[in-house]
Amino acid sequence: MSIKYLIDENLSSLYKEQLSSYLPDRAILKIGDPDVPCEGTLDPEILIWCEANDFILVTNNRSSMPIHLAEHLTQDRHIPGIFVLRRKFTIGQILNELVLIAQAGDPEEYRDRISYIPL
Repeated sequence: MSIKYLIDENLSSLYKEQLSSYLPDRAILKIGDPDVPCEGTLDPEILIWCEANDFILVTNNRSSMPIHLAEHLTQDRHIPGIFVLRRKFTIGQILNELVLIAQAGDPEEYRDRISYIPL
């Protein structure tokens, strides 16, 4: 199974554009794209979509996402993973890490947890 990313609406479109160019064989979507949650969708609904469609969520939501993930898991649900971006790193550093994870990472190691990128 390959890693697929759903980019949060609050992140720059550069993430989707650059990841799509580095990983042309992977699904890289952004909230608001066709067939994904629309902008303004509540985080719990986004997690359900990610679970149903097997996408890792890439976000900068550090404050409420841990709470939403805990609630999601207590409902006997699962999530392929959530990557929260660290503040002090450049877009280039974060993109390099996301590309490396997509190419060499084991999707199971991110299941049902939040990982902070770069790792």
